[in-house]
Amino acid sequence: MRARFRGLIAAAVVAAVVPFAATAVAKPKVLPAEPLALAVQATPVTSFDPGEPERKRFGRLEFRGGLELSADNPAFGGWSGLRLDAAGERILAVSDAGVWLTGRLDTANGRLSGLSDVRIAAMRGTAGEPLARIGRADVESLAVDGSACYVGIERVHEIRRYDCSGAPFAARGMPRPVPPALKKMPKNSGLEALVAVPRDLGGAASALAGSLIGITETGETGEADSLGFIIRGSRFATFRVKRSDDFSITDAALAGSDLLVLERHFSLLRGVSMRVRRIPLSAIEPGAVVDGEVLMTAGRGQQIDNMEGLAVHTNAAGETILTMISDDNFSFLQRTLILQFALVE
Repeated sequence: MRARFRGLIAAAVVAAVVPFAATAVAKPKVLPAEPLALAVQATPVTSFDPGEPERKRFGRLEFRGGLELSADNPAFGGWSGLRLDAAGERILAVSDAGVWLTGRLDTANGRLSGLSDVRIAAMRGTAGEPLARIGRADVESLAVDGSACYVGIERVHEIRRYDCSGAPFAARGMPRPVPPALKKMPKNSGLEALVAVPRDLGGAASALAGSLIGITETGETGEADSLGFIIRGSRFATFRVKRSDDFSITDAALAGSDLLVLERHFSLLRGVSMRVRRIPLSAIEPGAVVDGEVLMTAGRGQQIDNMEGLAVHTNAAGETILTMISDDNFSFLQRTLILQFALVE
């Protein structure tokens, strides 16, 4: 009992001092049932590394600007999945409180300047009820396939499909078949990444065309490689994504014929870090263990937080642009950040 008590005290201290070490404990209890317009305050992030404010290049990525966001509503935060339209203007995000967000990324002189036309609403279940009411609010991943949106829900290990032909707010989440191996995963190691592979994908990775790729945060244990799934309706195949340096997967997005993977590491010693890797889609096949080139690693002293969402688009100049969003765990000690980088080949 005494040892257990000491452990509980230690855990409480860590959770109070370092919010990354704890599950979000301040998730909003009241969510907007109907779309709610929000005014979002945006402070530009002009330098990714305040210690070297003129530095733009970080590994294979070039910093293109960012925003620190806030809004006067308790449901704004916890953003865990992100997608942009082809032009990189319209944003769709999901939170681990079971909330949709839509909006427009504003730019000035080629840099992010604000987030406007923002609306949020509770995500709905099969009967139209809020996901939070049925214990399905912990949405961690988002994929868009034409007019369909797929979300991965942690703890219960579900995938739900939404009609996103218009705004998603009225759509109802219909459960989809999931791999049996996913149901056996620990509650806190669900689908952190979902990616819809285009149906017209050609080349060496054409075997994946039309599939949904899902990747868990870690493996069956904290040290195991992440488990990946190739999902085609009710048919499934598995692969592994190699883990290293204690990084865990938080999202992924397609960049042409490559899969870009966003990762996070946290420890009391090192603080929070993020990493981006590039994995050829052609390497993903049943039974494979895939790894890839590290494009960038960032950590203490640089402008990051708990980076959980990743979207990729091609701009008018033909550059590959990565957009990332952070999950602030609904903690006043953390920030909601949107960061943009260009991939430098």
